[in-house]
Amino acid sequence: MLDVFITSLNAVVPIVLLILLGYLLRRFNFLNDNFVALGNKFVFKICLPCMLFVNIYDSMDSFNIDWTVVIYCVVIICVIFCLGLLTAVLCTKQNRRKGVILQCTFRSNFAIIGLVLVERLGGDTAIAGIISAFSIPVFNILAVVALSVFVTGEEENRLAEGSLEANACGEEVHPAHKQHSAGKILLNIVKNPLIIGVVLGLVFVGIRELERAVCGGEVPFRFDNQLRFLYEAVTDLKSIASPLALVVLGGQFKFSAVKGMTKEIVVATAWRIVLAPVIGIGIAYLLSTYTDWFNMSNAVYPTLIALFGTPVAVSSAIMAGQMNNDEQLATQLVVWTSIGSVVTIFFTVFLLMAAGLLAV
Repeated sequence: MLDVFITSLNAVVPIVLLILLGYLLRRFNFLNDNFVALGNKFVFKICLPCMLFVNIYDSMDSFNIDWTVVIYCVVIICVIFCLGLLTAVLCTKQNRRKGVILQCTFRSNFAIIGLVLVERLGGDTAIAGIISAFSIPVFNILAVVALSVFVTGEEENRLAEGSLEANACGEEVHPAHKQHSAGKILLNIVKNPLIIGVVLGLVFVGIRELERAVCGGEVPFRFDNQLRFLYEAVTDLKSIASPLALVVLGGQFKFSAVKGMTKEIVVATAWRIVLAPVIGIGIAYLLSTYTDWFNMSNAVYPTLIALFGTPVAVSSAIMAGQMNNDEQLATQLVVWTSIGSVVTIFFTVFLLMAAGLLAV
């Protein structure tokens, strides 16, 4: 069990340390507000799309897809999204915080630490790679919806002018909110840099698989062979996405902000590292044990831990700020879910080992 605890520490603590580095650099004026703002934009529009592109392109190379596991994971993510939507509406009256809370309920850090955690827990990395290829697009599409549905373009403009009207409950409202929200959400999905990175990854995967089908298993043109110089450049941008994002997040983290958003932090953190894994792993166990719908092998459970039990994605805070949601709350959630997940991942692994579902 000491190895399990060390695995949890090694998977999560580097995230906290890089955030702490950014926080200290900003406090000692080594970084300024301009660097943080430009760093946010650079990570969101360049580095993260490159990371998503490479992750999808690499993970979907010649794997046999277990559609039962894929469908289960996508369905559960959508179920958590729906439950999180209800939680967000009930938890706060501030529209700019609702989407941040909702995003935290369903969006894990699977893309960055998922495969590493799966490997250290003795899971099947091939399964994890396939799940990441499907979960990453779902996470990002739902994140755009979550961060768009409560704050429309009209509200964003009036927020900047400080002239929003309020209803009797003190909530920000606009008469055209419902009329324009669907179109606004669709537009945000289409033009979002992360979605563009996902789509490009899927397009190149499609080209590769089409070649493989036409040429009898051969792939004459591969992006990572014939265009190796471009692939390496994109991969280099991917490699700096996570550390730069974490340092930037640390630069805008404020301990003093916790007091004004304690309820939101507690609720969203509990959802991400307690309720989400209970739902995602618990339902899988019940279905595979008490029904004939599908048999979830023990090799899948490490992937479920990484998918549902890891802290909220680092990119969630960057994305929240770029889409005019409460970036400070999103940053707080990255920090506190990361710290808390060290304990919750340990206990999740302990319980699954006790039930004979893991052999770490």
